[in-house]
Amino acid sequence: MLNIEQRVFEIIASVAGVKPALIDADKQLIGEGRLFDSMKLVELCLLLEDLATELGFNFDWTSDAAMSRSVSMFRTAGSLAAEFIAQMSGRS
Repeated sequence: MLNIEQRVFEIIASVAGVKPALIDADKQLIGEGRLFDSMKLVELCLLLEDLATELGFNFDWTSDAAMSRSVSMFRTAGSLAAEFIAQMSGRS
């Protein structure tokens, strides 16, 4: 089974319509040069909720800081994967 970070990156690639090899931890998701518009970001979050359910936890993507360009979990693919893993581990 793939590691969780890689699964998150594959979901990002799928929603963005790009090859998974183009997604790395530094790939910007929101802000200038973003990969996602707001509709695609919601689609991504719903798919991550599905993955979380499959893994036995609830993924919360609705925090006040979620869309902040400076502290958002959606800044990069890496920050999103890290937050997903933190929530899965109960550290968030």
